[in-house]
Amino acid sequence: MTSIDAPRAPEAPDAPEAPDAPEASEASRAPVLPTPPAELHGPVLAWFDRHARDLPWRHPEAGAWGVMVSEFMLQQTPVVRVLPVYEQWLARWPRPADLAAEASGEAVRAWGRLGYPRRALRLHAAAVAITERHGGDVPSDHGQLLALPGIGEYTAAAVASFAYGQRHAVLDTNVRRVFARAATGVQYPPNATTAAERRLARALLPQDETTASRWAAASMELGALVCTAKNEDCARCPISGQCAWRLAGKPAHDGPPRRGQTYAGTDRQVRGRLLAVLRDSVDPVAQAALDAVWDEPVQRARALDGLVADGLVEPLDDGYYRLPAS
Repeated sequence: MTSIDAPRAPEAPDAPEAPDAPEASEASRAPVLPTPPAELHGPVLAWFDRHARDLPWRHPEAGAWGVMVSEFMLQQTPVVRVLPVYEQWLARWPRPADLAAEASGEAVRAWGRLGYPRRALRLHAAAVAITERHGGDVPSDHGQLLALPGIGEYTAAAVASFAYGQRHAVLDTNVRRVFARAATGVQYPPNATTAAERRLARALLPQDETTASRWAAASMELGALVCTAKNEDCARCPISGQCAWRLAGKPAHDGPPRRGQTYAGTDRQVRGRLLAVLRDSVDPVAQAALDAVWDEPVQRARALDGLVADGLVEPLDDGYYRLPAS
């Protein structure tokens, strides 16, 4: 994703979906679409053919492992930051077994400054499971993907769709925003994915597997490049003429406040600084070196304790710390 991308939300654990009314029948819960799905598919797929970015995980040689690595890295992180780390990662660990053979701390070290470093631990755990359960090959079965550590509904569907060309509803932040505007006429989707959104995504999904896979990628790209969270470019949108939100006059968002992200002064910032010291050292790091990264001792201790609790840092004897060695 470029700077105009809306990063994907962290996936593990999945947010609970809103419950359906128990008395509602499947027919009564089916979404009412303002435009037949086929009238959206053609324009969006044609736009994607012309404007899709040339990203390494979209190349056939990336394989399922390359797709999986990209999906972990792209959660909450724009493409421009992911690209160099992704390329270094695949050069060092071209197969899951290569990563599984290393300590999980090396995954944290190689993760660099992508943020949310627990993703590195989850990706390492998934590589270990793929090596032990599937002979080192990323499984194509959606259920087997979903059973891997650190993989939730979104990533399982994305890998099955993008790597294996299967028919799945792939709902990231960008896709949810496109569907909210084009089909339901609201500016933004709910903060957490709902059952209604899943039904809508299934209703919009082309029947043909190959077309459905391309639709998943195309609708995601449309949200990343055109139907952005702010400053959407309706003049470039291939379905602006059918978009329920635009046709309604673009009513302003009137739902719950959208969650903003802060970083400066937070425990996340302190954790990042502590991890940076540990990543830069091949030897254990003394407490004094960690104390130097943040002046406020209570917050610093809380952040360090959190890193230890999350398995990102191992405490040693005599006040030394290191990245996990197992």
